[in-house]
Amino acid sequence: MNQLLKAAAAAQAGSTSAKEQGDVSLLQFLDLQQLNCLNESTEHNLKSIVSSKQLNTSSSYLESDADEQLILNVAFNQTVRVKSIIIKSNEVAHAPKKIKLAVNRPNIGFDDVADAEEPVVAQVLELDEETVKEGKPIPLRFVRFQRLNILHIFVVSNHGDEEVTKINAIDVIGVPVETTKDLSGLRQQEG
Repeated sequence: MNQLLKAAAAAQAGSTSAKEQGDVSLLQFLDLQQLNCLNESTEHNLKSIVSSKQLNTSSSYLESDADEQLILNVAFNQTVRVKSIIIKSNEVAHAPKKIKLAVNRPNIGFDDVADAEEPVVAQVLELDEETVKEGKPIPLRFVRFQRLNILHIFVVSNHGDEEVTKINAIDVIGVPVETTKDLSGLRQQEG
């Protein structure tokens, strides 16, 4: 029994090591009214995998409509700092492969990001199959994601060059800016 408890504690500690102390899922701060996705299927849309404001574990998924590309506009109800994202897809052939991330744009379309590279977009990433199949955290260049109200995720391609892209779950890991300000103020008062 003791070994079982130790194994469970070790597994739990391992799962939290991907997040630094203080990091949280920023899905709890989603602004569902401002949330949208371009080229999403009407039956399998972005809101179906994030409306619970936690990592999706249901059978719902996001699916592209006309082709493999998607633009997810993930809006928050307060300013946040993003450290990593999680994109999980159960079907590797349909999983996102190349993505481009942009921040705080009022309106963004495919023409705005199709040919854009860094620094016009905040970061360009190639996701490996294991990362998207297992839903591993994808570290971001933290300095480029300091004061976000909207994170734009442009899915350029998928692993199997399939007609549609499928995403079972997404998560955004970081800290709300207001919390960070409060904590730094407390430290100054104590010292």
